This record gives sequence, C-alpha cells and structure tokens, in this order.
Amino acid sequence: MKFRYCVLLSGVALLSGCGAKTPSNPSPSVPEATVSEQPSPAAAPATPSVPAGFDRQLELNGIEFHVTSPNVAANTVVVAPAGLEIDNSPFTWDADGAVTGAEVADLDADGSPEIYVYVTSTDAAARGSVIAFSANKRKSLSSIYLPPMAETPAAQGYQGHDEFAIVEGSLVRRFPIYTVEGAAASPTGKTRQLQYRLVPGEAGWLLVLDRTTDF
Repeated sequence: MKFRYCVLLSGVALLSGCGAKTPSNPSPSVPEATVSEQPSPAAAPATPSVPAGFDRQLELNGIEFHVTSPNVAANTVVVAPAGLEIDNSPFTWDADGAVTGAEVADLDADGSPEIYVYVTSTDAAARGSVIAFSANKRKSLSSIYLPPMAETPAAQGYQGHDEFAIVEGSLVRRFPIYTVEGAAASPTGKTRQLQYRLVPGEAGWLLVLDRTTDF
C-alpha cells in the first residue's frame, strides 16, 4: 500500500510540473447549469380528460347489475342483469360520451331496483346524460326515459357541466347557471338543482321533473 501511494504522488508531481502542456485532445468542459437552464417545451393545450374503461357491479334487493363500457369513441354501455325471474339478457346502449358513474336505487319503492348510468360528453361543455333501466317487476329489464334538457322548462341558463346523483329517493341533477347561451355565456355563480321522480309510462318508465331549486 505504501508503494502505490508513493507512485501516485510522483505522478501528480510530474503533472503539476508540466503546467504549460495540455493533452492533445482535451475534453470540452460542460458547465453544470447547461442542462438545467435549457428552456422547457411549451405546454400542450388542455384537453378534456377521458376516463379509462368503466367496470362496476352493483346489487339491490337481490338483483345484480354489471355495468361495463370501454369509454372510447362511438362509446357503448353494456348492462348485464342477474337474478331476474325471466330474462337476464344484457342490454347494449349507445353512450353520448364517457361513462363516469353508476348507481342502483329503488326510486318508486316497489321492490324492483333500477340501474342509473351517468354519461358525460368528452367536449369542453361536459354535458351529462343518463342511461337507465328498471327491473320491471323483477322479471326483465325495461328502459327508463329521461327527457333531454332542451325539452325541460328549467333549461334556461344551462351550458353543461352537470352532475347526477341519487338523493333521498330521487334522481338529482345539478349544473351551474349561465347568463346567456352561446360563446358570450358566463357563469352567474349560482347552481340549479333538478329533482326527478320515477313514474310508469306507456312503453317503459319515465323520469319526471318534480322540483327545481336555484341556490
């Protein structure tokens, strides 16, 4: 160990004594700040985020609902029931956007549950819609119809960004209220809540607007 240490010191002394000489191919020195000071690329414009594929299994009153969706362009929703007395065939439905949630409920308290699938458009407006089915007398699925916002008296000031939830036996829809329609629309800072109840229709079930509240 002592011998190697002496040789190393000798080599250092020789190099220090030849300060006027430089290696024939010197390696260029790179300042440490060169990499860190490089300008960062411009941020890409924000785009609406699309959820990953949706897969959820729900159950109420002995009836199960398996809800799946790939959440892709030209999206679809598959609702596969289990526990119905006659027909447990799955339903496939077109979805106007990405599936963002699903809930099971019994809004009319008849012992036959319903499945509510929430869909949000993937554009900047993020408009909501609902795909829903009822376990009709626990025998088979029948569709539930929710009128579009254009046919709703409380649609004034609606510009999308709505959310759905089951609250105290009702389907509730909330959205921010805007001043006017179109590009000049601006939020008022208020929210409108629409409360729907489930009633039987001629060829299925209907969600009827029961109450409107602004706050």
